[in-house]
Amino acid sequence: MRLILFLKPKSRECSGCYFRMGFSGKKIPKVCEYCSKPFEAKTVTSRFCSTSCNNKSLKARKKFEKEKVEKDTLLQKYKNKIAELQTREFISVAEATVMFGISKDTIHRYIKRGILTGTNLGTRLTRVKRSDLEDLFSAVEMPAKSKGIPEKPNFEVGNCYTISEVSEKFHADPGTVTNVIKRNKIPTKKVGSFVYVPKNLIDKIFDGK
Repeated sequence: MRLILFLKPKSRECSGCYFRMGFSGKKIPKVCEYCSKPFEAKTVTSRFCSTSCNNKSLKARKKFEKEKVEKDTLLQKYKNKIAELQTREFISVAEATVMFGISKDTIHRYIKRGILTGTNLGTRLTRVKRSDLEDLFSAVEMPAKSKGIPEKPNFEVGNCYTISEVSEKFHADPGTVTNVIKRNKIPTKKVGSFVYVPKNLIDKIFDGK
């Protein structure tokens, strides 16, 4: 007596499930999201060409997330610190450097010139009046001009600075220099990649002339 087995053909439904799970009978051309090299993927959800790239991508993502947390923590720390400094009449030279973005040498030079009010409480315990620093970076009142043709800013060679020259001469951060220029509405002229500002207006602010 023979035993005859009848095999049930695969249904199209099962075939559909196969593809819905992400598998394909053909290799899929893709580009690795980590090394940017082309590769042939076995599934439609593949993102990396190898386990090594997958692990490196995961490691890089964890590093990025860690750095972001550290950066946010640092920003919050400085935010709280600056909020505290704004309530104190006198601050240290180091605190003034962080708060206003100018170098310690510039602060000590301004103290000697009498531009800033400084109090020496001992070795490395110099305190600066915060309001003097705020006044230093406030808008400078320009004298009213007589009616007629307005005077044009002098941007000739020798009568203007670049932003980097101002930063080097007065030991100020380039970002601080830019903010001072915008706040005091000092005219600028861009030539190529350089931005020029009149010397007389810059000297008036930073030298207190």
